[in-house]
Amino acid sequence: MNIHENKVIESAVSAAVQKAVDAVPLDEINVSDPSLFQRNSIWAYFERLRNEDPVHYCSNSDFGPFWSITKYKDIMEVEMNPEVFSSATENGGITIIDDNLGLGVEMFIAMDNPKHDGQRKAVNPMLSAATLARLEDTIRERTRKVLAELPIGSTFNWVERVSIELTTLMLATLFDFPLEDRKLLTHWSEVATAMPGAANYISDDYKMQELGKCLEYFTGLWNERAKLPPAPDFISMMAHSGATNKMTPNQFLGNLILLIVGGNDTTRNSMTGSILAMSQNPDQYKKLCANPALVESMVPEVIRWQTPLASMRRTAVADYELGGKQIKKGDKVIMWYASANRDAEAIETPEQFIIDRRRPRQHLAFGFGIHRCLGNRLAEMQIRVLWEEILARWPEPSIDVVGEPKRVYSCILRGYEALPVRINPQ
Repeated sequence: MNIHENKVIESAVSAAVQKAVDAVPLDEINVSDPSLFQRNSIWAYFERLRNEDPVHYCSNSDFGPFWSITKYKDIMEVEMNPEVFSSATENGGITIIDDNLGLGVEMFIAMDNPKHDGQRKAVNPMLSAATLARLEDTIRERTRKVLAELPIGSTFNWVERVSIELTTLMLATLFDFPLEDRKLLTHWSEVATAMPGAANYISDDYKMQELGKCLEYFTGLWNERAKLPPAPDFISMMAHSGATNKMTPNQFLGNLILLIVGGNDTTRNSMTGSILAMSQNPDQYKKLCANPALVESMVPEVIRWQTPLASMRRTAVADYELGGKQIKKGDKVIMWYASANRDAEAIETPEQFIIDRRRPRQHLAFGFGIHRCLGNRLAEMQIRVLWEEILARWPEPSIDVVGEPKRVYSCILRGYEALPVRINPQ
């Protein structure tokens, strides 16, 4: 089947899906259903909400009632009003699941100011431009090694062999975590983010048991580094900062989960998404191979297209009118970044993957305002280095997706469990 025939079939399927979505009564639309994301069938629902009810109240979901914010400008308004829209754990936290994925932990992204800024600044130097410049050679060396070890002409899982390996190595470096135990970081990240109903979800008790092991391991590292002079790693920085050196175990675990998930899942899923995007848009892959300098604009376009963090939650601490709707104090408000990044009023031709887009950084995949992603520059650098090394090793389009991606069951993360690929010999 050729590309044209594929496009015709995809168009027919999309029309059928849109027709089915249009038949659903507006007040029954529930975009928090994780299976919609796992099947990648969420987009028609988001489009309908953006067009008909961009500030939409869902009265019945597995997560309780909530407001869906689906347009770029409305999400920006929420992000720019942290005094009204709280992230604090005591008000519900930052995920659609109450209390930060139901973990019962405190993390600085789930704090309001002034506590938020103090704890964020404690680890910020590890992600400064100067630090990242020093890390780039290490990232490049590891990327070359991982790519050199991939099988040519055989099918393998890109998620496992490349995306997980590279991001876990980077995360271990940021924590100065023993490399031989680095797979624990991936395990703890997946345990923390697994939603009830997902294949890798076992039980709440199992989740807390495994995260207790995470806390125990990192407490050992903390105790060691608190006795030593300050060093350039997350644990040492928190141990020696006045804003974080008196954290409770609950707060320490919360910040660990934040840094592990933020440093692992989001970048890893954008790395995988970049391969899928190129496969689905071979003209863009050819364009990149013909002009490797386009990697600079391709990277933010990949992050927009993937939007690895699909949603973020706020809770209104005062009555507020948004988009003509009355949000009441105590209401749960969900910002759907994945929808905002497909909003045609904010982004030109948002449904297309365009590696030389005029304003590629106009997206909300990193959030906005005081909670904008702390590691955004590191994420971009890791993806950039990966593609620079891919193009250096295989200057012609060579990486083919040879099966359907297996997506995670989540309405919070847009990720992949598997992506079967084959590298063709050149």
